[in-house]
Amino acid sequence: MTDLSDIGGSAVDAVMERVGRGVSRMQERKPLPYDLLESEDAYLVVFDAPGVEPSDVQVRFVDGEVQVRADRFRAFHEDFETRFPGRGLALSGRAKLPPDALVDAEGADATLTDNGTLEVRIPKDASGTEVPISADEAEAEDDPDDAGDA
Repeated sequence: MTDLSDIGGSAVDAVMERVGRGVSRMQERKPLPYDLLESEDAYLVVFDAPGVEPSDVQVRFVDGEVQVRADRFRAFHEDFETRFPGRGLALSGRAKLPPDALVDAEGADATLTDNGTLEVRIPKDASGTEVPISADEAEAEDDPDDAGDA
């Protein structure tokens, strides 16, 4: 004979899992928050990407825009099971630089701090001769072995 509390518990578990997955999907669709800063010699784009490892980050500069994709993994915690999977695992963001920005995209670098802040520094092009990378060129340059580099 089935105990009613068992049925109620499994129903709650099912609802919690569905709600958690929904929250996770919404977070994955929401772009990563960022700040765009400018100095005399560079732009700095700072993304919030908690729970991301450096090897799981891809940064590209395409048509005047910094594009970020990050994949997170849930750590295994011995003797625990996930009841509410509320954190998105695939995160992305885009930061458009000002339309008059002349930059050296090849000189850009990205750093992921211990607290999950991704900092992308793009030096300004002092010569004023920079030509933005087209989407076709960026795809040709996109190498999975370079994940984490801009």
